[in-house]
Amino acid sequence: MIIRDAVLGDVPQMSAFLKELTASGKRKSPDDETFVRANYIEDPGKIRCSVVEEDGIVLGFQSLKRAEAGNPWGVEPGWGIIGTHIRPSAARRGVGRALFDVSRKAAKDAAIERIDASIAADNPEALAYYEAMGFRTYRTPDGLICKSFDVAEG
Repeated sequence: MIIRDAVLGDVPQMSAFLKELTASGKRKSPDDETFVRANYIEDPGKIRCSVVEEDGIVLGFQSLKRAEAGNPWGVEPGWGIIGTHIRPSAARRGVGRALFDVSRKAAKDAAIERIDASIAADNPEALAYYEAMGFRTYRTPDGLICKSFDVAEG
């Protein structure tokens, strides 16, 4: 497995497996190529967006961006906002852990003190993943469980 920065050429694969997640009920956000490009590859607040690739296939990606005032998740400005997406066929292979190692370092390098993961309350796999990475619940707005990670402690 290779971990590298996501590039525009990854957008079709990223979108395709986000569509798989949508079809399985594990994703409610947009999954089209325009959304992927704007929110993961070209997002102006992006700190890092990494992919795990194996034999030319993107197995997963993780986005880390800086929270700006008025962000749609209500995350404290200056915190990091993380999103993790794993191709269903690559689940339970260490892809998420490998991605978070890279994102945690990127957060430290960007002087991010805390990272938010806002997770749908009905997504037990994502909730378990973030718990395993050291995230802890700090608020529960309607339909979400928001977990935070203290970068200095992690």
